[in-house]
Amino acid sequence: MISLSDITGAAARIARHVRRTPLWRLPGTTLSGTVPYDLYLKLELLQVTGSFKPRGAFNRILLEASLPRGLVTSSGGNHGIAVAYIGKTLGIPVSIPLPATVAAEKLAVMRSFGADAEVVGPNFIVSNARAKEIAAERGYLYLHPFAEPEIVMGQGTIGLELLEDLPDVDVVVIAVGGGGLLGGVAAAIKQNRPDVVIVGVEPVGADALTRSLAAGRLVTLDKIFTKAATLAPPMTGQINLDLARSYVDSLVHVTDEEMETAARWLWRHCFISAELGGAASTAALLCGRIPIKPDQKVVSIVCGGGTAGMN
Repeated sequence: MISLSDITGAAARIARHVRRTPLWRLPGTTLSGTVPYDLYLKLELLQVTGSFKPRGAFNRILLEASLPRGLVTSSGGNHGIAVAYIGKTLGIPVSIPLPATVAAEKLAVMRSFGADAEVVGPNFIVSNARAKEIAAERGYLYLHPFAEPEIVMGQGTIGLELLEDLPDVDVVVIAVGGGGLLGGVAAAIKQNRPDVVIVGVEPVGADALTRSLAAGRLVTLDKIFTKAATLAPPMTGQINLDLARSYVDSLVHVTDEEMETAARWLWRHCFISAELGGAASTAALLCGRIPIKPDQKVVSIVCGGGTAGMN
């Protein structure tokens, strides 16, 4: 499990490399007739690469005794962009074998940072296996997108920032792909404030964490049915399953259409451009999936940016 000191250590380690993103309270005029409570958005889409992913990746790399000779990962997009950015920042070569589900825009960004990024197979299982082969062949440091403790510690730094900016928060809503963001943030918050309610949001067609919790073991999905590619790995990791058991109060699910509606709402009413995965937590709130009392303070983490409706 991950301790509070692990996460505070990560926060100090990565501070000069990442942004402390703002927590924005939506004005009442924006929310009139929409939600009857105080809603805050944690704007991780303003992170250095447009998502929360550099937090965990920087923490993993900076824990090495010396800079690696190279970096390799596989990703649905945002983690790959983060690793490519870090490679350019630190002057390290980066290889990223990708699944065919990667968005063309994200592939282009990885390459713009100088990464050797290529589609190598139909899904994450194939591309991740190739990433591990490259690590062995070239002596590169392999970074899992969501299932390494050091990665999860880095994502947990968001939770520390939330508690500093809004000490009396009541509910935090977090999108779930592999579960690293959910596990890290939940661990940071619950070890400080056990009374805060933590809710994870999965796409209806990519519910590996929900199924794993129900089965009491890791479950790999046979098929993925969502356009939100950044929330669509076919499995979670053991560390994320364990953290969810310990710190997450509930999981809810949203459809692609509901995420698209939420992405449009964020743009039209807040001028925030979120990708589908980045809009998932807000979608769950707009759809009324989460019971909220009128006097509660609720945080939705907008975890990734992009053209509204982009996967």
